[in-house]
Amino acid sequence: MAAAHTIKTHITASVMKRMFIAGGKMLEVNKAQVDALNVFPVPDGDTGTNMSLTMVSAVKEINAINSTSMSELAERLSKGALRGARGNSGVILSQILKGFSNIIAQNDECDARTFAKGLREGAELAYRAVSKPKEGTILTVVRSMAEEAIDTAKRSGDIQKLLNAVLEKGEETLAQTPDMLDVLKRAGVVDSGGYGLITLFKGLIMGYLDQEITGAEEYAAPENNKPVSIDSAFPDDSDLIVDYESLGELDFGYCTEFFIINIKKRTTVTDIDKLRDYLNEIGNSVICIGDLNLVKVHVHTNNPGKALAKALTLGELDKIKIENMMEQNRQLRARYEAERKPIGLLAVCSGDGFSAIFKDLLVDQVIEGGQTMNPSAEDIASAARKINAENIIILPNNKNIILSAEQSRTLVQNRNIFVLQTKDIPQGLAAVLNFSPDLSLSENLENMTSAFVDIDAGQVTYAVRDTVIDKFKIKKGDIIGLDKGNIVTSGKDIEAVTTKLIEGMLTESKEVVTLYYGQDVTEEKAEAFVDKLQKVHPDIEFILHYGGQPLYYYVLSVE
Repeated sequence: MAAAHTIKTHITASVMKRMFIAGGKMLEVNKAQVDALNVFPVPDGDTGTNMSLTMVSAVKEINAINSTSMSELAERLSKGALRGARGNSGVILSQILKGFSNIIAQNDECDARTFAKGLREGAELAYRAVSKPKEGTILTVVRSMAEEAIDTAKRSGDIQKLLNAVLEKGEETLAQTPDMLDVLKRAGVVDSGGYGLITLFKGLIMGYLDQEITGAEEYAAPENNKPVSIDSAFPDDSDLIVDYESLGELDFGYCTEFFIINIKKRTTVTDIDKLRDYLNEIGNSVICIGDLNLVKVHVHTNNPGKALAKALTLGELDKIKIENMMEQNRQLRARYEAERKPIGLLAVCSGDGFSAIFKDLLVDQVIEGGQTMNPSAEDIASAARKINAENIIILPNNKNIILSAEQSRTLVQNRNIFVLQTKDIPQGLAAVLNFSPDLSLSENLENMTSAFVDIDAGQVTYAVRDTVIDKFKIKKGDIIGLDKGNIVTSGKDIEAVTTKLIEGMLTESKEVVTLYYGQDVTEEKAEAFVDKLQKVHPDIEFILHYGGQPLYYYVLSVE
């Protein structure tokens, strides 16, 4: 039986400092996990890294004080986060911390209601920092956490209870983000910024409990929702496009960043708002946040001088950085064109073993899909767009996916798409094995097609309902063997049905049987079974591989 915790109703400045130091450390050790959820591969485009660097700056500020003053701690926390804010995710985090700091600074200690109000203020400032807020991002997660904090604080003053309730609500909302943003759902990930915020909050709780942070947590993608290579739902601070099909001229060529310091006495908050409006007129990706002590500005524009001149009317400029994104864009395109190859391969398969085999055979993109999970035309097109090749050969490896593969051709520009009519994975593997990058496209298409048309493929699975097909009276749960999609044998034993299936497929011209065992068959059982087959058929070569496919005990080819 777990011991009851001591109820505490206030957080002192020293404990609050310890919490944010722990939160920063938690983000630091987990930044790679957060980065992994953001698939926008450009410099300074990683959510975890940006959020972590923002917290590093904030922690550096609060570490520099020895005072037990909550107001001083709050001021340093807010200013440090703003100065160190990196990318959209870092800026949003800095605004969450600013709003939180504004509230907790009002008292020497922070009770549950104050903590909740601070979180709500942080959520509101974060929303205002983004010109076009998107639900399903870190904004949604922080808002739901703030709402839970307000509700919990009304019922209880217990700080630990409040923190646990807020974390639980945040994790629940984070899990729902793929349902709010289709781009996340197709990628098989939750929002990276939201995950970063949850990571930070876990650190706050550990700091509150004075627990040591020792290592990174492991993120697991939702089951049956494997990532398909697509753009990020909420890219960090970049106009550079990972989908090279869309790579073109930029609307605005210069990334301009600076701080406004030593703000003039006549400057008002309205002036800051007017500056933000002006920046939106001359550019995009605008960030203009802060107060009458410090303002952070970021804008993509063709006229950096106009942005600087307008900002000078408010105060002095500091840490000016102007980057030529047009040159970055040209370099990306030049590298992409230089690395383009004549032919790329895309395969669809089900099972981690099959996926690994295709990748080992240098297939450029492998999409999860099969009998019970058919990828859409857009899923296939999205993967094809990531292949830097003039010509792309698609291997659907399932008769139900061929049509979607054909339709994907109309969705991909600047590439020639060729769909081979592979109806099962053995056919797809035979085709890939006969691909050569040294041959022309026409030669490869001819060789690959010739290789798979003569492949006899079989599958061993189970019946999901009672049925009568031809001469077979099948009960639910019976093991069935299929040859070219037709039921040719059935029974109660997997190995007996598989043996009968193979013997029915063998002819005098056949010499090799390759078996791929599925996720429901152990390696030991599969090896022992192949040994038995080899003894019964000594003139046939039996080859065993792990396919990892669901539902099918064995997939096999006879050549």
